[in-house]
Amino acid sequence: MWKKDKTEKKKWEWSREKQNYHAPVLISILLCILLIVIPTGYEGAVIYQGTDRCAARVISVNNDNIIDTGLIRSGEQTCELELLGGKFEGQIVEGFNPLNGSLESDKIFEPGDKALVVIDYEGDEVIFVNMIDHYRINKELILAGAFILFLLLFAKDTGLRAVLAFVITILTIWKVLVPVYLNGYNPIFAGLIITIFLTAVIISLVYGFHRKFVAATAGAALGILVTCIMGVIFTDLFQIHGAIMSNSESLLYSGYQDLSLTQIFMASIFIGASGAVIDLAVDITSAVNEVVEKCPTISRREAVKSGMNVGRAAMGTMTTTLLLAYSGGYIALLMVFMAQGTPVYNILNYKYVSSEILDTIVGSFGLVLVAPFTAFTSGMLLAGRKQKT
Repeated sequence: MWKKDKTEKKKWEWSREKQNYHAPVLISILLCILLIVIPTGYEGAVIYQGTDRCAARVISVNNDNIIDTGLIRSGEQTCELELLGGKFEGQIVEGFNPLNGSLESDKIFEPGDKALVVIDYEGDEVIFVNMIDHYRINKELILAGAFILFLLLFAKDTGLRAVLAFVITILTIWKVLVPVYLNGYNPIFAGLIITIFLTAVIISLVYGFHRKFVAATAGAALGILVTCIMGVIFTDLFQIHGAIMSNSESLLYSGYQDLSLTQIFMASIFIGASGAVIDLAVDITSAVNEVVEKCPTISRREAVKSGMNVGRAAMGTMTTTLLLAYSGGYIALLMVFMAQGTPVYNILNYKYVSSEILDTIVGSFGLVLVAPFTAFTSGMLLAGRKQKT
């Protein structure tokens, strides 16, 4: 009778653990649906009222009005287009591609290309067709589909969870974070709350609702909080203005002059570092849990020590991860400095260089500190509970 009761208890515990592991998947799917459904509040932007958008195939081009000045091309390219969708599908129209003399933003079309166009119309008459850029959505969908497919094939159940975490992160940033910032809420507090929420969701998909989830989330949240505080302090000390962010000044000229670009920049520091912080917190928690599983009688102190040892090894590479991630987009700028013979003394004082140094070092501080935080929370929560083998 006693053995039967013990077996029933084990079955009940296993069933409860299974439910706790799978519950985050169901919650995440519901969360995805909710995020897809809720509006951002900016769907009716005035700039795109009374227009139609679709893909168009370039039939022929006229480059007579393009002026070449060395590398710079200005003027206007005129294209004959076949509209592939929307209200005027199948019609042959004339489209215009203005060139501003900027290699970064200008584009040149060739016959056979597909372009994204915005059509100004009145009734059933096309007034003007503006060629926005090359049409890339189909290729982006293929790339995303291949990524999801390979993730599911190789990681299976874990891959599904990773896809859910990926989708929830994208939807949360687009549907929650960006509208909250545009509505004028404090970027630091709003960013911190949303980042910790995403941290909890992502880690719950890894572990389920288990002690490991609590340990890793607590350690990562503490690391993000420290990164936030340091980002605020050193942005002020470095005298960095938020307009250093690409395209941020356009917000001010678009009627959002009350936005605090500097606070948005401060928030971007810990948001950018949060992915690496979560990664390191999960690594340390998993390592401590593995030690506890193999040696159930281990003390909390020894478990914390083991977590610290794992953290030291991981920190050697994770801090470099942020450096490579941030500097990768600035190779061209570094080449310009070297080609012009700019002294390093000058380079280090430019605010756009200082902002990247700030991003990298403060983010790395968060990584350095998340290791002892997570080692402590994991050791306290996972060890010290003797189990019979």
